[in-house]
Order: sequence, then structure tokens, then C-alpha cells
Amino acid sequence: MFGGAFDPPHLGHVALARAAVQQLGLDQLRVFPTGQAWHKARELSPPEHRLAMARLAFADVPHTMVDGRELQRAGPTYTIDTLRELQREFPQAQLLLVIGADQAESLHSWRDSAEIARIATISIAARARPTTDAPPFDASSLPPGRRESVELPPMPVSSTEVRRLAGAGQDITALVPAPVARYIAQHHLYPTN
Repeated sequence: MFGGAFDPPHLGHVALARAAVQQLGLDQLRVFPTGQAWHKARELSPPEHRLAMARLAFADVPHTMVDGRELQRAGPTYTIDTLRELQREFPQAQLLLVIGADQAESLHSWRDSAEIARIATISIAARARPTTDAPPFDASSLPPGRRESVELPPMPVSSTEVRRLAGAGQDITALVPAPVARYIAQHHLYPTN
């Protein structure tokens, strides 16, 4: 399971998906654009756009499929709910939750974080730190459970930066897959208010 707002999905997301499939030997990686993100202060782009962009972004990543179920839920979306559904659908599967170190640092604040760690192996990918003086990732705050690491080269790209550049009419083709850049332009997403 690899979830996120994907507003928009960028090359760092795609690199993480590829690395997770390869390094963890996954039979399948399901990508879940989140519905109403409980932890996001800003309103997300409409679900149909985020789902379409995710499908475009991950289309060429082997063993990967985009699953839109979280977008169908009313109210806040929680990872634990999706993990429980996957556990019921695939009772024999070993479930893994693929997250960046930035998300792992706040995992203790997620709904039923201990249950998340019981159900799934937490697979953490280190990303470039926001500043050079930021402390390294500390796994001591994670709930007890199985862990894997995913190695990624530093990729200082964020959806926030992509939205800012796109809103300013600047080129984003070095930050997102080409089909995603075309989709953003075609649908006039992220206009500057």
C-alpha cells in the first residue's frame, strides 16, 4: 500500500513506487489517492483529477495499480481502514505500508498506529531532508513492528513546489511525469488565487 494526496503525483512518488516494487520484491503495489485527508489543512484538488493524475503517473511502473476506493469514502480517510479492507480481501497476503520518512515521523499520530504496525510491515523510504541542518530520521517514535527500508536517491521535489510553479505558469516538466504535466495544463489545475 502506497497512499498519498498525489496532488499532484511527482517524480519522487514514481521513484518511490519503482524502488519499493524492486527492492521489496512486491507482487503488487497498490497506490491509493487519499479521500478527505484528516491531516491536511488545505483543501485537496477534486478527487477525479487526483485519481486521473495518479493513473497517468504510475501507468508505467511494473506491478503497480491505482486503487480509487479511498476517494469513494465519506468523511476523513484513514490508512487503518484501507489496511483492514486489504487484510479481509487478501487474508494470505503479507501487507506492507510504503511511506516516506517524513510520514513515518508522524506515524504515531495516525489513527490506530499500533494496529497499522501490527497489520503491515512499515516500509520507510528516506527522502532529502527539507533543510541541510534538519536532524536525520529517528525511528524510535515508530510503534513496535516489522520494518523495511527502501533506498532512494535524494529527490528534493514536493507537490507543494509543483503546485506553486504550475500556478505561476512555470515549467514543471522536470518535476512530474510528462502525462501529468499535460493533464495539469489541460485542466488548468493549481491556478494562482
